[in-house]
Amino acid sequence: MANVLKLDRQVAVISALVEGASVRSIERMTGVHRDTILRLMIRVANGCAAFSNQSLRNLDCDRIEMDEIWAYVGKKQRRVSDDDNRRLVGDQYTFVALDPDSKLIPSWLVGKRTADTTHAFVRDLKSRLKNRVQLSSDAFEPYLRAVEEVFGHDVDYAQIVKSYEETPSGRGRYSPPRIVSVEKDEKIGYPDLDLVSTSLVERQNLTIRMQVRRLTRLTNAFSKKLENLRAAMDLHFTHYNFVRFHRTIRCTPAMEAGVVSSPVTVRDLVEMAA
Repeated sequence: MANVLKLDRQVAVISALVEGASVRSIERMTGVHRDTILRLMIRVANGCAAFSNQSLRNLDCDRIEMDEIWAYVGKKQRRVSDDDNRRLVGDQYTFVALDPDSKLIPSWLVGKRTADTTHAFVRDLKSRLKNRVQLSSDAFEPYLRAVEEVFGHDVDYAQIVKSYEETPSGRGRYSPPRIVSVEKDEKIGYPDLDLVSTSLVERQNLTIRMQVRRLTRLTNAFSKKLENLRAAMDLHFTHYNFVRFHRTIRCTPAMEAGVVSSPVTVRDLVEMAA
């Protein structure tokens, strides 16, 4: 008979992963081998992705903020050589959409920061919404064309255009550059400029980096395979939407958005993938 990890230990491993623990630290805490942890993560993440894909439909959102968060797989982009598969290693970005009212993340997508990935992300977002929304994003050029092609004129869309001062090299190079100016640029429809913002989705980047260990900077916890990064993000966002209580709304984002009537547990996520 195969040696199957008991349910309680599976729950303990997944609970540690969604709280930002590294694979090797979980191995030390639980005694579960790191290869088993990674296989379990991928299996549960696949179940999470299917559950989220089915549940996050016909959403009644008024506003959506869009942004991308950087990571890398295998090696940093400057070390990628001609012998590497450039699609699978180097820089990878997670595109994230946030409903600032319910705190729900209706759509996310991991891939290169290209026009094709942007279009796929916007198309997926559109498929989950049931009504006209106001979209906000930064001035990343492919956003405009993607929104035009996917939403047409059935959207109110504006961009936040930020100008930064030059950051000197040397000590302090990890500090974010100072913003010199911020402008709001109407692109499609009639967006309410008072509500045009990317502040909350940019704040979401901190939550992601705190809860997904492989996005922690200046460590060796980065993903060695693109499959693992995608699995980690599927697990994180499903846990964030359906399991984790948000202090300001006093429930999970999925409950606030009317997607579910009661919270999901980590045990439920594990059992769904069984």
